[in-house]
Amino acid sequence: MNMKTARLVLEYLKETGVKYIFGIPAGSVNAFFDELNEVPEITPIVTKHEGAASYMAAAYAKYTNELAVSIGCSGPGATNLVTGAANAMREHLPVLFITGSVPLNTMGLNSSQELDAAPIFAPVTKYSVLVKDSKDILKEIVKACEIALSDVPGPVHVAIPLDLQHEEADDTHIPTPAKRTAMVPDLSVIKNVAQELLTRKTGYIFIGQGSRYSTDQIIELAEMLNWPILTTPVAKGFIPENHPLLKGIFGFAGHEEPSSLINEGNGEVLLIVGSSLGETATNNYNVNLTKNRFTIQMDFDQSVFNRRYPINLPVLGDINLSLSYLIEELRAAGLTRNTADSVVPNKVDFDEVTEEYNTINVLLSLQKYLPASTRYTIDIGEFMSYVIHHMKVLDYSTFDINVHFGAMGSGIGTAIGSQLANPGRPTVCITGDGCFFMHGMEILTAKEYNLPILFVVMNNARLGMVYHGHSMQFKRTHPSFEQEAINISALTTAMNIPAYRVDDMQDLNEDLLNNFKNLNGPAVLEIALVDNNTPPVGDRVKFLSSFGK
Repeated sequence: MNMKTARLVLEYLKETGVKYIFGIPAGSVNAFFDELNEVPEITPIVTKHEGAASYMAAAYAKYTNELAVSIGCSGPGATNLVTGAANAMREHLPVLFITGSVPLNTMGLNSSQELDAAPIFAPVTKYSVLVKDSKDILKEIVKACEIALSDVPGPVHVAIPLDLQHEEADDTHIPTPAKRTAMVPDLSVIKNVAQELLTRKTGYIFIGQGSRYSTDQIIELAEMLNWPILTTPVAKGFIPENHPLLKGIFGFAGHEEPSSLINEGNGEVLLIVGSSLGETATNNYNVNLTKNRFTIQMDFDQSVFNRRYPINLPVLGDINLSLSYLIEELRAAGLTRNTADSVVPNKVDFDEVTEEYNTINVLLSLQKYLPASTRYTIDIGEFMSYVIHHMKVLDYSTFDINVHFGAMGSGIGTAIGSQLANPGRPTVCITGDGCFFMHGMEILTAKEYNLPILFVVMNNARLGMVYHGHSMQFKRTHPSFEQEAINISALTTAMNIPAYRVDDMQDLNEDLLNNFKNLNGPAVLEIALVDNNTPPVGDRVKFLSSFGK
């Protein structure tokens, strides 16, 4: 049958398992949106801003462990998607970005929304190309998808001129969908690791975002070795709070016990699983992390080894495979799992919640009354450090904390992508007024698609993280950091979205939070609170203060 190239691309994406395309329709991608009428298996999620669409796609890729797709027009649509591509690159998420381009015969003639987007995407994707022949469109899409999913997953970008999208496809054969091939570790390296672990009796297991799909193996390994587990801020939520070997977070807004273990503890080995050892994970590149320790690093990204810290034994491979093979080696050597009843799990309670109206009590009250399985997508702001330091891990994968790239407003799009990926799971976005004024209109996207998400907006009428950072570093703040307080719940009510405003701790009770347990669409809970306590940011301010001296 006759088929436009745009339709051919959609048919291929359908075969790949794509169910949603996140973006905004526009002239330069009109063929795709028209052809979506004929492909009901793929639902376009039309957002209010392309940046938010890119965060939704990234979260969808993360929580389905599959390819996600985001689309935008030539020019401003493309540049709005670039931030999301950089974010997906940082998180190793396979997202296909499709952008329109002006017709071939108008290139260089100052066409409406003309921009050569391919070189702009190049530094923040694994592959970026402008297609110049309709015969190459599907070939390039297939190639891009394969690159996105292969080795270290990541974003890719294909720009397709408007005229080529409408051309008839010569060949309508749909190739086999791209699938990721497992990266198998070298068994002799695994044997070396086992030998080193058996030789040295004490150590720590330090896990980062790359261990997301391997938590069962991490717990099993920790119980075999009886070694403490430390997590990076991004890996908060992977290991339940009540596991006796979990010692907490090392790094930005982290905890005292992991810090003392790293700085003063006698662990002979540091086994790093899925962390690239960046600034937020290492508490500003703390030299004590690997000092006088035999250091083993497991990752699927070769470039992370020996980047800043010397690694005695790098293990290249998919982390779940590396861990499974290692556990088998240790079993063969006679190690067994210690799950003795004498090991009393840490008790998780909320007894420390007091009547004081502050950020800690607000966050813990949310957890106390909302379902334990709730996933919290955390935006960027002062509240984020409180979440990292104080909130509890009650269930697997309960936090999405994008402190790596740190894009304000990303938590809002992430909540929508997460809810579409795991529709049965309660989803709560914790955001601030600064982030909300960037991407808050996406609550309308959640409304239009009937997504039951609670958006908690911490409203202090200032850029809180900046305000406190400057207060600590410079002992003064600029007046522009604070704004006139806006009633966000009133703003939300005008959109016909249920909204509640909290002004003191008495308002935040079980009756109120019960309203959010069976939502048919989004709701907003505004927390009007100026908390002048110093946020638990750890050594971040010391790091910033080290410059300019």
